[in-house]
Amino acid sequence: MPEIAEVRTVAKTLNKSLVNKSIVGIDIYYDKIIKTNLDDFKKNIVNKKIISVSSFGKWLLFNLGEYTLLSHLRMEGKYFIKSNEDPIVKHEHVVFHLDDGLTLRYHDVRKFGIMMLVKTSDVYNTKDIKKLGKEPDDESLSKEYIYDKIHKSNKPIKELLLDQSIINGLGNIYVDEVLFASKIMPTRLGKDVKLEECESIKNSSRRIIEEATLMGGSTIRSYTSSLGVIGHYQEKLMVHTKAGEHCKICNSIIIKTRVGGRGTYYCPTCQK
Repeated sequence: MPEIAEVRTVAKTLNKSLVNKSIVGIDIYYDKIIKTNLDDFKKNIVNKKIISVSSFGKWLLFNLGEYTLLSHLRMEGKYFIKSNEDPIVKHEHVVFHLDDGLTLRYHDVRKFGIMMLVKTSDVYNTKDIKKLGKEPDDESLSKEYIYDKIHKSNKPIKELLLDQSIINGLGNIYVDEVLFASKIMPTRLGKDVKLEECESIKNSSRRIIEEATLMGGSTIRSYTSSLGVIGHYQEKLMVHTKAGEHCKICNSIIIKTRVGGRGTYYCPTCQK
């Protein structure tokens, strides 16, 4: 699943390719992806110019002026830019026709991704956006904010950091890496994590996401980008996907377990 670093990389790549191009037509082959009234969606998106493509957490935001297209890739959603003459292939569910003869195609094997069209002025008041927490590198993300969100919880800290209403954009890969950098065992309960440890979570989240974004995210089996983008942060992962390997810090064997139903990697010596 793409996480915040991967989604930011996709947004940056699409922004370079799509700005000032107009959508002159749209073909929808699987309409359950569209969460806006289908007729309104088509009517309000055709003949609109793409002003910018940005992101918020794991959401892509296509600014079309009065309206913004919100797109969540979920597990395996990807965008491709192809010629209008290229045949539609399996799993290409939404095709935007552009005024330069190219198409923007949404490809999703599992069909879990969603799109909705909202008024640009209402983007951050939209239910799905409004409920999200602060991004990892938000300057207002503080140890007090994190502590307030977790200190009464009986859930494992791994599960809490995957909760998008707490920190927006962290997923399975980067939560494992943040907890390793913070020296916190993923099974520790939220109520047992101290305020000073929340400072470490804050700092590690910011550092790791900023670095991962600069490196184009992580291209691993659970998420491979499209658009010719290959991430390189997987080369710097310390624990995620490293089960059975030696910890680079203490030489202990990295362990894989499950926390909150998610595959979880940690060092039994470095993380307490």
